[in-house]
Amino acid sequence: MAKTHDTMMTPAIEGLLDRVDSKFSLVTLAARRARNINSYFNQLGDGLGHMIPPQVSSTARKPLSIAFEEISVDKIVATALPVEQAGDELGLPSGDADASAD
Repeated sequence: MAKTHDTMMTPAIEGLLDRVDSKFSLVTLAARRARNINSYFNQLGDGLGHMIPPQVSSTARKPLSIAFEEISVDKIVATALPVEQAGDELGLPSGDADASAD
């Protein structure tokens, strides 16, 4: 566990890093969720209602701050994709990885 110290960020980065496996995962997860939150606020007047609203009551008005708060209280959890599905999302060719290295 990382040593905690005073920071200007709330929730503290050390607590957020305990919830994910790497800094890259934290940034990716928070950015994706912030984009969803931003889309939710932008479509409120349209009455579409297909976006998930923020899962925490926050005084922060910034989508990224709300996303970090959701991660800190385990409302948003990172999950690993199966290797086959991850390759499909990245546009990688299917097949054996050793065969593609030739």
